[in-house]
Amino acid sequence: MSIKDKELEIEEEFLLFDDWTGKYEHLIEQGRSLPMIDQLKRTEEHLIKGCQSQVWLDARLEDGKVFYFADSDAQIPKGVVSLLVRVLSGEKPEDIVNADLGFIDRIGLKEHLSPTRSNGLVSMVKQMKFYALAHQ
Repeated sequence: MSIKDKELEIEEEFLLFDDWTGKYEHLIEQGRSLPMIDQLKRTEEHLIKGCQSQVWLDARLEDGKVFYFADSDAQIPKGVVSLLVRVLSGEKPEDIVNADLGFIDRIGLKEHLSPTRSNGLVSMVKQMKFYALAHQ
């Protein structure tokens, strides 16, 4: 699946819910399937700066593709980072760097997060793209 295909799949999932209570529950559920970061990588070096909660992110390159691993100490940020990991993990570095991630706006995520969580979302995307750039 391409990045666009994965984005579309997430958009379709979020359309199944009539209100943001259901969408938040789905977001939390997504966090439960997050590829977990190695406990040894839950360090200051892997913390995403700009997040209200603690969110750790790591990436590795395998066969020319970037794979992400993450965790958070809070449910909503964990769900948010899990969506990003779902969309970007397993993709080529240049595709990640060039991804517009428009699904974030199309599902209304940014507008339904608090300002500090919204800033954290932007920081997550920047860090993921930085890792991809470093692996190019």
